[in-house]
Amino acid sequence: MAGEPQADCLFCKIVSGEVPATVVRETDTTVAFRDINPQAPTHVLVIPKAHHRDAASLAAADPQVTADVLREAGAVAADEKLDETGYRVVFNTGSGAGQTVFHAHAHVLGGRGLNWPPG
Repeated sequence: MAGEPQADCLFCKIVSGEVPATVVRETDTTVAFRDINPQAPTHVLVIPKAHHRDAASLAAADPQVTADVLREAGAVAADEKLDETGYRVVFNTGSGAGQTVFHAHAHVLGGRGLNWPPG
């Protein structure tokens, strides 16, 4: 069920503390941690604590938590000193777009040039 922890979800296990992560920020509704396979010098994931399959599902079910994720992405960028040089926030949705963990999450990327278009 949406919002409920899923036993087979890596990010739900990070939220519960069952799987360790390098947490950089945490709020009542979100957790931000370093990606284990970084694609830029700074690569932090910001996730809602509640389980939602992807960003669209999260936005439909809980717009306030969606806003919390985006606000925390900006806070991560500021903490990492990316707000002056620029950064990218990415939500991959579906396997064809590169989503590998089906728990909504924002990638905060920066610290190098990020070309457009990506991929």
